[in-house]
Amino acid sequence: MNAYGITHRGAVRAENQDCFRLSDCGSERLLAAVLCDGMGGARCGATASALAADAFMSHAANSLDESSRPADMKLILTEAVSYANAQVYERSFRELSCIGMGTTLVALLVSGKRAMLANVGDSRAYLFTRGKLRQVTTDHSLVEELIERGEITREEGRVHPQKNIITRAVGTDASIRADVYDLKLPPDCRLLLCSDGLSNAVPDETLQRVLREEREPERSCKQLLDLALSAGATDNVTVLIAQFGTEGKHG
Repeated sequence: MNAYGITHRGAVRAENQDCFRLSDCGSERLLAAVLCDGMGGARCGATASALAADAFMSHAANSLDESSRPADMKLILTEAVSYANAQVYERSFRELSCIGMGTTLVALLVSGKRAMLANVGDSRAYLFTRGKLRQVTTDHSLVEELIERGEITREEGRVHPQKNIITRAVGTDASIRADVYDLKLPPDCRLLLCSDGLSNAVPDETLQRVLREEREPERSCKQLLDLALSAGATDNVTVLIAQFGTEGKHG
């Protein structure tokens, strides 16, 4: 297992409100990862994303072990998201400057050949296997709702003026519901987690091409970041790639 992540404020923003965390949980067979994108229009977006990521990892990385079954992983994942939500929500009441803050969250737990994913908001997870890239998570966004209702096409959604409006976020309400996805990992596959700073700037076809041409996660992450920056990167950009079926490192 080989995992690497990178984050950048982008070409326009003065502050990076994205963050990510990675942990091997003390075993070659385990991985916990989370990526958060602080709400750009709210105060303390960077605080919200860092707080959520740290809270998620403090629960998930300490709970996941090699005996964790799929039902255990799902419980750990949902509890970790709820804990992250509670920490951000409570902080927004304690500090006047943080009122209204929130963050997206996409998270990954791996034990052996089983992966469990969760998302809140429009940060995404993709599966790359056999040369093909597939989006696993579904965005919680206004544009995604319009697409599902057939009011606009996915191509129109990419340039829609309200594409950054999300319908679900960590920390904005007392409770949160994350969508959870259970995956049996195919041999020699990769999982890509990213903020919308990447997915809005780089088309899925290009993401797929890079993953086809470059197998090593660190180089893939850096290449995808470079492509986003070359495209103008009007938002913060965070990319995390986990590769399975090979020996490797965590970065």
